[in-house]
Amino acid sequence: MFEITLSFDNGPEPGVTPGVLDTLAKAEIGATFFVLGRKIAEPAHTLLMERAADEGHWIGNHTYTHQTPLGLSADPKVAEAEVGRTQALIGSLSHPDRLFRPFGDGGLIGPHLMNRTVAEYLKHHGFTCVLWNEVPRDWEDPEGWAATALEACRQRTWSLLVLHDLPTGAMLHLERFINDVRVAGGRFRQDYPPDCMPILRGQEVLPLTNYVTE
Repeated sequence: MFEITLSFDNGPEPGVTPGVLDTLAKAEIGATFFVLGRKIAEPAHTLLMERAADEGHWIGNHTYTHQTPLGLSADPKVAEAEVGRTQALIGSLSHPDRLFRPFGDGGLIGPHLMNRTVAEYLKHHGFTCVLWNEVPRDWEDPEGWAATALEACRQRTWSLLVLHDLPTGAMLHLERFINDVRVAGGRFRQDYPPDCMPILRGQEVLPLTNYVTE
């Protein structure tokens, strides 16, 4: 048996997120939506975030602009501008652990994810930093990502999968992916593999060397 945690980045999107929520509800799966601050600043997008939370999904912070990996920013105020600003918009819909996922720029993990100022900001404000271990690049392969993801997840005991509720057409295949996972003996869960959380409720629990630009 293998296990998968579903997460969705870069939304919400009025033309896509409702369908994702419908699919998850039908399958009785809880997921996490890592939202962009610039999107949830818009009322229509805020309603989608509220619906997701009402249906038991977790809401996480995925920066405000999603333009530059935070480890590559020279702005001394980037932590507040990208993380704090978005968290304020999430407000009471936030998961109690204040979930944050950095921008990986193509799903890459490395010291470009955060600079030391951002890491200290996360710790000081009690955030949990949630990374990932499987990115099937659904934005590049809207039709084939499901098969790619299934094959990769079958090779790992527990995968934290990154998908995107964006208007690429990729999420039209979400239901098929879920069904294929279950036929293959996999199951879904909502929590995260411990090795994907270097910061947990403000405490550094894994060495940050691989994730922080010094």
